Amino acid sequence: MIHTLHTFDLKDKRLLMRVDFNVPIDNGRVTDDFRLRAALPTIQHCLQQGAAVVLMSHLGRPKGKVVDNLSLISVGETLADLLEMPIKFSDDCISEDARDTSLGISPGEIHLLENLRFHDEETLNDPQFSMLLSKHGDVFINDAFGTAHRAHASNVGVVDQFRQKGIGFLMEKELKYLKESFDHPLRPVTIILGGAKIDTKLSMIKRFLSKADTIIIGGGMAFTFLKAKGLEVGSSLIDDKMLSTATQIMNEVKNQRVQLVFPSDFVCAKDLESKPDGVYLRRDIPEDLMGLDIGPKSIEKFQKIIS
Repeated sequence: MIHTLHTFDLKDKRLLMRVDFNVPIDNGRVTDDFRLRAALPTIQHCLQQGAAVVLMSHLGRPKGKVVDNLSLISVGETLADLLEMPIKFSDDCISEDARDTSLGISPGEIHLLENLRFHDEETLNDPQFSMLLSKHGDVFINDAFGTAHRAHASNVGVVDQFRQKGIGFLMEKELKYLKESFDHPLRPVTIILGGAKIDTKLSMIKRFLSKADTIIIGGGMAFTFLKAKGLEVGSSLIDDKMLSTATQIMNEVKNQRVQLVFPSDFVCAKDLESKPDGVYLRRDIPEDLMGLDIGPKSIEKFQKIIS
C-alpha cells in the first residue's frame, strides 16, 4: 500500500523529502521555475501541518564532482521567493554540519541540501550514502515523479531506512492520472516517448504496446530505432547496446494493433555547441552531422496524429 501525506500526523515531524528541482539555470538564475511551483503544494501542506522539511534534489549531471554552476543555492533562493520565507541551505548533503542543521530546524522551517549528484554514491544507490541521507529526517516523502524510474540512493536506497514513508501530492496526482489512463483509456491513445535511453524505458515501452494505438518515438532514442531499421543517422546519439532490443520491439509491434511512429526529418548540426546546419530527411543525415531536434515535416505529422 502506498501511503500519502494524509496518512501521517505531521505535527513536529521532520520530513526528508525528495523533490525534482532539476531546473535550467543561466548565470546563477533559475530560468524556468515550473518544477519548483509544482512542488509547492506538498511543501506548503507539510509546513502548515507543523512539520520541519528537509529537501533534497539533484541538478544536472556533475558526475560525482562539485560543479559550481550546478549548485542548488540559486534554486533555494528562487524557492524562498516563491514561498516568501527564508530557507536554510547546506553546501553538502551528507556532512555533519548539514545533518546538524536538519536536526536543528523547527516546525515550519525548511532546509535545502546541496546537489545529491555531487556524490557518485547517489547514482550508485550506495547503502552507506543512503543511511547518511536518512539521518536528516524521521519521515520520508518522495514527490519527485520525474526521477522515480531511477534506482538511486535518494529515492530507493533511503526507503528501507524509514518506518514512516510515503508520497507527496505531485507524485500522487501523476500516479492517479496514469492509473486512470491505463484502466479507462479514451481511444485513440497516443503516447509520446522521448529521451536518450531505451534501457531505462524498456519495460514501459513493452507495456504500452498493448495499451496504445500509436506510440510516437522522439528524442535521442529515435536514432537507435532508425539505425536498427537500417538507416544511416550520421553522428547522432546511438545506444548500440540496445539495437537488438529496438529491433525486438519493432518486431513485436507487428503482432499488435499499435503503430510506432518516428520523426521523418531532423534539424542537424556538427555537435551540440554548433549552430544548426539545416534540416535533413531521416534517410539523408550526413555522416558528419547529428540530429538535434525534429524538423517541420515531423512536427506536422505529429500534430495530425495528436489532434
